[in-house]
Amino acid sequence: MRKFAWFCVCCMALTPAAHASGLMDWLEQHSDKPHTPADAAKLLTLENKQSEMYPQPSPGGRFLLTVTRNDKETWISRRYSENGDAANVVSSDSRALDSIGWMDEGKVFYLSQRAGGLGLWEKISDGEGMQRRIVPLKGTLIQPLWRSDASIFAVRLVALAGQEKQRQTHRDPFNNWDFPGFRAEVVRINNNGNANRISEGVNPALSPDGQWIAFSIAEGRSFHLYRMRTDGSDLIQMTDARSIDVQPSWSRDGQTILFTSNRADADLRHPDRSNWDIWSIGIDGRHLQRITYDKARDGAPRMGADGRIYFHSDRVVDKPLRKQRKVDAVRAHSFHIWTIDMPAADAPATVVQPKTTTP
Repeated sequence: MRKFAWFCVCCMALTPAAHASGLMDWLEQHSDKPHTPADAAKLLTLENKQSEMYPQPSPGGRFLLTVTRNDKETWISRRYSENGDAANVVSSDSRALDSIGWMDEGKVFYLSQRAGGLGLWEKISDGEGMQRRIVPLKGTLIQPLWRSDASIFAVRLVALAGQEKQRQTHRDPFNNWDFPGFRAEVVRINNNGNANRISEGVNPALSPDGQWIAFSIAEGRSFHLYRMRTDGSDLIQMTDARSIDVQPSWSRDGQTILFTSNRADADLRHPDRSNWDIWSIGIDGRHLQRITYDKARDGAPRMGADGRIYFHSDRVVDKPLRKQRKVDAVRAHSFHIWTIDMPAADAPATVVQPKTTTP
C-alpha cells in the first residue's frame, strides 16, 4: 500500500509531459504578440512558477479546490472562485492529491494513510482544526465519492497477474483514467470499509440528486461514457466513438454531462498527441456538443453554482496576459484554471465527427 501511495503522488506531482516542446514553444510563451484564443475561455488562476489543476467548485459556489504545484511541492488549495486568488492550503497529504472532494461548503473529504492505514477522512476546508476519520478502508482505492446519506463510492485498482512491470511511477498528471497493470472498477463501500464491486470503470461522478453515477469504461484503446444508478442497476452507455471520453461531471440540473475527450482529433495509439477539449452530452446520449476549441490540453471540467464551466488547461499564457496579472515567470505547458460559459440551451449544437488517426 505504501508503494501505491507513492505512485499516486507521482501521478499528480510530476511536471506534465510537453506535447509540443522545442524552440517554437519557448518563442510562443515569450512573444510580445497577444495569443488569440479559439474560444471564449477566460484565465482564472495564474501565479509565479505554479500550476493549478483539477478544479472543484464548492456547493455554494464561493470557493474552488485545486491541485497546486510548484517545482518541489504539491498541495490542495482553496481559492475564491470569483478571481482565483488563493485563500488557504487545505492539505498537503499525499493521498489527498487525487482524492479530495467537498462534503458541504465548509468541509472536505479525502483519502489518507495517517493513523496506520488507509481511510476516508474529513476536515474543515480552511485548513484549521481537527481531522476525523469517516471510515477505515481496505484495498487499493482512488477517486472516492461521498454522498449526503454517508454512502461512499470509489475506484478500486486490482493488480493484473503478470503485468507488474507495466505499473508506472512516472505519469502525466493530465491522465487520471489509465492505470497500466491494473483493472479499474467502481465499488460501493459499507460501514466496515469493505468494498463491493458494482461495475468496471474509472472517474466516477455523482449526479446532483445523488441517484446516478457517470463514469468511463475502457474498451481497447478507447474509453466510453456510461451512467448507472448507485446500486449498479440501469447501466446505460452514452458514447461509443473510437476516442477517449473521460473525466465526466454533471451540470447543475442533472440533464447534461461534461467530459474530456480527444474525439475531434484522436490518436489512440499515442493519446498525448491528440487534441483534448471539453465536450457535453445530454443524459439521453443525444445533443453532443464541443465546448472548447484550443489546441492545448483542456480537461477535468466542473460546473459551478454560477453555471460557468471550470477546467484546467496548458494553454498559452502570453506576455500581455502575464503583465496584466503581474506574473513574471510562467513555465511552458504548465496548467492553470480557465472558465467558459455553458452554451445556451437553444444554441445550435456543434457536431464534429471523431477523427481517429490510428486504430
